[in-house]
Amino acid sequence: MPRLPRENRAPGIVTGLAAAGRALRSAAPHRLPAALRAVLRAEYGAESADVLLADYGLTALLPVPDGPSPAGDPVALHSGPAGRAYGAQQPQREDLAGGRTRLHLPVTVRGDRQGVLSVVLPREAATEDVVDELTELAGVLGHELVVAERDTDVYARARRTDRLTLAAEMQWQLLPARSCARPEYTLGAQLEPAYSVFGDNFDWSADHGHLTLCVTNGMGEGIEAALLTSLGINALRNARRAGVPLADQACLADQAIHAQYRGAVHLSVLLVDVELATGRARVVDAGSPRLLLQRDRTLTTVELEAQLPLGMFEETDYVAQELSLRPGDRLLFVSDGVHAVAGPGGEAYGERALARAVTSAALLPAAEVPAAVLRELRVHRGRPEGDDDAVVVCLDWFGRERAP
Repeated sequence: MPRLPRENRAPGIVTGLAAAGRALRSAAPHRLPAALRAVLRAEYGAESADVLLADYGLTALLPVPDGPSPAGDPVALHSGPAGRAYGAQQPQREDLAGGRTRLHLPVTVRGDRQGVLSVVLPREAATEDVVDELTELAGVLGHELVVAERDTDVYARARRTDRLTLAAEMQWQLLPARSCARPEYTLGAQLEPAYSVFGDNFDWSADHGHLTLCVTNGMGEGIEAALLTSLGINALRNARRAGVPLADQACLADQAIHAQYRGAVHLSVLLVDVELATGRARVVDAGSPRLLLQRDRTLTTVELEAQLPLGMFEETDYVAQELSLRPGDRLLFVSDGVHAVAGPGGEAYGERALARAVTSAALLPAAEVPAAVLRELRVHRGRPEGDDDAVVVCLDWFGRERAP
């Protein structure tokens, strides 16, 4: 039965939201959906509840199983009520037969879009207050999923429509997230081919004063490229966490890669550090990834001093350049697997086609822009997967409000 209305509850009774949060925190990591389902039935009169996670390729929402057997069919990520909840990041209602309502609620943590929670309730129980509570609960679920994934493979397996190559497994484990949001900015990123990527990657980190972001393109193929990128990403993180300036981060990572490979291979990197209070950015261009700026509906390539990729020579010096961001700016980071890809007739994707793709995605939030650009790239290429990795990262800059 549906729970009592809020105004009819006795003082001290634990609310459904609090009970659900407590159940999630105390559940075994692999049992989060089952624990949540039990509380939703008891507290909200829910008939069913399914946790749907976005797959690696951002093509479908996949239900998390309760056991070793598959949980059900994939749900469209770009259409239908569940897809709209994921894309719009707003609750969606779906009226069902028998006086029931299915609510689709975005499961998101600090802007990282993980999936959707779909709950079937009696229609009269799906009040505005209940929808608000369940929306908040979906956020709590997202936080618990992040913690639970340290101790179980259930959710990583549930996100797959196909088997990942070993190189792709290594690359996805390096990633911070595919999107994030703070008052000053929002970020979105995507890799392609999602299930067999090997050398391209991205990374970001923020503290109270700075956002540091990098896009990397490792030389080679398969495991060799993945190992090179893993070394480069971790060398950059090690330098960043030591608190050294951006250019010195590149220098230290360059030394680490050269010490391992003696110049036989190299890693292309685009490094950016943004001061959150002012929008002033420092940029190190060490290779092939491109940086584009969309400002006042005009897209331009940011002209940077090309410097050597990491690891080519011993003790290379790197210099950071200055870039000032304004509120409303959009930065696009693309690897050579985007701007250099050839179509069926041999024509390169190039800046014009990329500009059209970015312009057509102008109204989309940053989290959705990379996938939209990569869809346009697949159309140009004329086949589902290309011969090279591709990575797109989108940064929407809002700036920090000044105190009155």
